[in-house]
Amino acid sequence: MRRLTFSTATAVAALMLAAGPALAQEPLRPGQTVQGAITADETADDYRITARAGQRFEIVMRSDAFDAYLEVFAQGNTEAALASDDDGLGEGVNARLRFTAPEAGTYVLRARPLTEGEGDYSLVLTERPPAPPAPRPQAIRLGGEVRGELTDSDPEQDAGPRYDAYGFRGRSGGRVAIDLESDDFDPLVRLGRMSRAGVFEELASNDDAPGGGLNSRLVHTLPANGDYVIRATGYAADAAGAYVLKLAEGPAPAPINTIAIGGTVQGELTAEDGLNDAGQHADFYRFRASEGQRVTATLSSSAFDAYLILHRETANGREEVTRDDDGAGSGTDARLTTTLTAGGNYVIEARAFGSGQGAYSLSLAEAVPPPPAAQLAFDETVQGEITEQDASDDNGRRYDAYVFPGQAGRRVQVIVRSGDFDSFVEIGRPGDAWEALAVDDDGLGEGLDSRLNFTLPEDGDYQVRAMPLGTDGKGLYSIQLIDRGPEPLPGSILVGVTTRGSLVEADAINGEGVSFDAYEIAVKSGDRLRLEMVSNAFDAFVEIGRVDGDGDFESLAGDDDGLSDTNAQLDWTAPDDGVYVIRARSYAPGGVGDYALTVDKQP
Repeated sequence: MRRLTFSTATAVAALMLAAGPALAQEPLRPGQTVQGAITADETADDYRITARAGQRFEIVMRSDAFDAYLEVFAQGNTEAALASDDDGLGEGVNARLRFTAPEAGTYVLRARPLTEGEGDYSLVLTERPPAPPAPRPQAIRLGGEVRGELTDSDPEQDAGPRYDAYGFRGRSGGRVAIDLESDDFDPLVRLGRMSRAGVFEELASNDDAPGGGLNSRLVHTLPANGDYVIRATGYAADAAGAYVLKLAEGPAPAPINTIAIGGTVQGELTAEDGLNDAGQHADFYRFRASEGQRVTATLSSSAFDAYLILHRETANGREEVTRDDDGAGSGTDARLTTTLTAGGNYVIEARAFGSGQGAYSLSLAEAVPPPPAAQLAFDETVQGEITEQDASDDNGRRYDAYVFPGQAGRRVQVIVRSGDFDSFVEIGRPGDAWEALAVDDDGLGEGLDSRLNFTLPEDGDYQVRAMPLGTDGKGLYSIQLIDRGPEPLPGSILVGVTTRGSLVEADAINGEGVSFDAYEIAVKSGDRLRLEMVSNAFDAFVEIGRVDGDGDFESLAGDDDGLSDTNAQLDWTAPDDGVYVIRARSYAPGGVGDYALTVDKQP
């Protein structure tokens, strides 16, 4: 399991995350420190940050166990990162992400290893002071060349590297090519506009030009008449040295063909094809769609590794919607399925993942609409089958949908079993825009079957989706919905007393799917307690925390093996007067059996 400890200068908060990559998002506030761990079952942790427009943050993640990596996403869209960082601290494997919220709202911070790894980490969120006014850009003309140098006296960006700014005036639809070359550092070129508030709003950027090497080349179509800003900077936080910046008229855009929804085209990638803005050979196809329309694009080729990008045409140019490499589920073919959030023109970019060429087939189809959800009754087992004719979600996974009525505070458990595929289950609210409230892959701990435990947040209908974990899965399955009743109220426990209890399947379950018993204890500020939990039936884990105004448990401290390999001992000092909650639980899901819990004063 993941071990979490939280502290801030003014309050102590906690995080309870479900197993798997970033399945829950709990508040993370400026001044807060988190001690957590990535495990084999939990490849990433997600945190929710609420920000004001223009608010600036710095997040530092340190780990001795793996190479730390941080990403920030807009709430509800964890596909396209707004900012990311690998080694921003310049210390090797620790990350420092600096981020300015473009608008007021909620953002998701994802903490994970860069590639693979597991182990403990620390996470610190701080608020940065308002940025000083951006320097006035130097002028650069179309067809011009500037020689400059990055030094320690240059202004610093959110992401860390210092930059020089150059301004030019452009016209709507104009194409520009920007080259940034240096022998002293890895160049990164950024193109944008300054907002009325004086904030740089990036339109496009490039790190490495096509054809290899570290120099940057950015080709972009300007969305409107007006002033534009080029930032000459480096990829690394300590980038410094001489550079050459060139601004030229860009090459003509690649021609755009048409494709109809329901149509298929046979094409070929060649060296004579047009280039995308990154300088890669690609073919482009335009189609028109309505808001809410659901489409599937498939690119197949035996000559190259297929790659698809879907763009939406806007007043400011093209806006990427989604992309896919191997979503067709077999070999190197690409397939993307998405529900279009706005009506208008869309453009499919068909290209190779690398530099391949050859014949291909591109098809665009109206995706199967979401099926009418079948009623799912409590405490009944339903047999189902995933087939090629079923609807698919935005990740290309085919699914069956079920609906049931729920009441706020009711605990439900959904079990999906299959001998034909690795099962995956989601729960959410019915509606046009699907958003999973909780998901599970292997919650039963038996291999490929799923068990999702969830406490319903409000009255109303809920939908369950049963599906394979992969896009090519299909076959028979069973699904069972279990009513676990309301959350049990905590009992009470006194200092100097040993309580004997038993964890059973009907107990309360936390966000990780672990059963627990809860006990309330009243203490004074500065009271020093020792909590010991012993069990011969399971690996014991004890934690202490508080329940906030929303009824959520905030863990303050916990212990797994402080007494022995399977028994827990936690020494804890109360930060202030009040009633606290002790949770007696197992280390992992499935732990049941007898235990003894002792609360005493520290020796």
